[in-house]
Amino acid sequence: MPVDVAAWAEQIRSGDIRAVSRAITAVEAHDPHSEELLRTLFPDTGRAFVLGITGAPGTGKSTLVDRLAANYRKAGHQVGIIAVDPTSPYTGGAILGDRIRMQGHAGDAGIFIRSMATRGFLGGLARATGEVALVLDAAGKEFILVETVGVGQDEVDIVRLADCTLVLLVPGLGDDVQNMKAGLMEIADIFVLNKSEREGADRMEAELEAMLHLAPERAGWKPRIIRTVATENKGIGELAAAVEQYREQSRNDAAQRAKRLEHWKRRLLALAEEQFLRRIISGETGESLLDALAGEVAARKKDPYAAARELLTHAEKSWERK
Repeated sequence: MPVDVAAWAEQIRSGDIRAVSRAITAVEAHDPHSEELLRTLFPDTGRAFVLGITGAPGTGKSTLVDRLAANYRKAGHQVGIIAVDPTSPYTGGAILGDRIRMQGHAGDAGIFIRSMATRGFLGGLARATGEVALVLDAAGKEFILVETVGVGQDEVDIVRLADCTLVLLVPGLGDDVQNMKAGLMEIADIFVLNKSEREGADRMEAELEAMLHLAPERAGWKPRIIRTVATENKGIGELAAAVEQYREQSRNDAAQRAKRLEHWKRRLLALAEEQFLRRIISGETGESLLDALAGEVAARKKDPYAAARELLTHAEKSWERK
């Protein structure tokens, strides 16, 4: 049946939950109407503050997100949560651990929670996370909290999407500061020392302070260390205040503008690559050509470089016809 994208977009702008849910599902499924919808909504984006929350499994990311969202809602803000979960080996969907832990917000129309499956996409995010954030932005969410999947120490993609990145650490997990890989440690705008009632919290904070003392400031901002006990709602107000301080300081910062520019350069290249790949295998001709070339390469009848050039030639001809 025909889809009225303009009416759909207007429903999203008004905050209609069902329209937002349908849009996110369409984006994840690469629905043919999703691109037109995103293009229509794009002028209404750029107002939300995207907060990335990352860290190793067991650091309490979901609980912290839940408490931080409650803090923003108490202040009257509209909140969106994107919880990137592991992919189910049976359905290919998200294992909804995060949604289950955040059921306390189920009846609140001012908060929207969506779990997304990684589906093999590395870096701690799902492929469509950026597009989903745009939908929530257009829907009037003032704060969008993006919780990464928690795969370990290589979740650095979040820094390209988020305006501010929180890295969660917990004493006693066996990951001392000096043993952590630079990638995860260098992306933090704010370090959150969660479960700080545990033994070893003082030592970990001292190690972080020593590390930050040696690190140069980034555009006048030196990452803060905030101690929290998310399960008891301790330190959440202080964390929200630190986020707001970072937000105010970076509002017109040249480094922040450069980060956004780099983010969109990567996004544009990724979109171009995705569209080009779809063009290569579009229709039965493209699929059959790919199968035939893969068979020839597997049988060593053709080298992969010549096969790739043949695919590119097919894509160029297809583009010219359209």
